[in-house]
Amino acid sequence: RPGLALCAGCGGRIQDPFLLRVSPDLEWHVACLKCAECGQPLDETCTCFLRDGKAYCKRDYSRLFGIKCAQCRAAFSSSDLVMRARDHVYHLECFRCAACGRQLLPGDQFCLRERDLLCRADHGPPPDGTAARGPRSP
Repeated sequence: RPGLALCAGCGGRIQDPFLLRVSPDLEWHVACLKCAECGQPLDETCTCFLRDGKAYCKRDYSRLFGIKCAQCRAAFSSSDLVMRARDHVYHLECFRCAACGRQLLPGDQFCLRERDLLCRADHGPPPDGTAARGPRSP
């Protein structure tokens, strides 16, 4: 379809003999498909991610839009094991009591207050004075 397609990057007609198709409906001049953050050319040799009509390399997409650890704010790699508390996700080594620093392990009772994880020994009674009700207590 060269000559008929419009480039999603610059908006111009693609009359080149080759074009790059990123999704079923977005086509680019080979020279226009670059990471919106770092400018790295994106072609058939690297993974391309789209967000809000912009293309990103894998590194920048993960850095900008990937889930980050609630404690250290670093991104996760695909091989990382994680711990979750409500809507927060943590690296295993970051899942620690804010008061004593003890690493919390699967099965440990803990409390999440604001952004702080507290082990059972350090969390005491809930702020409203009600008795703790086991592992799902506030």
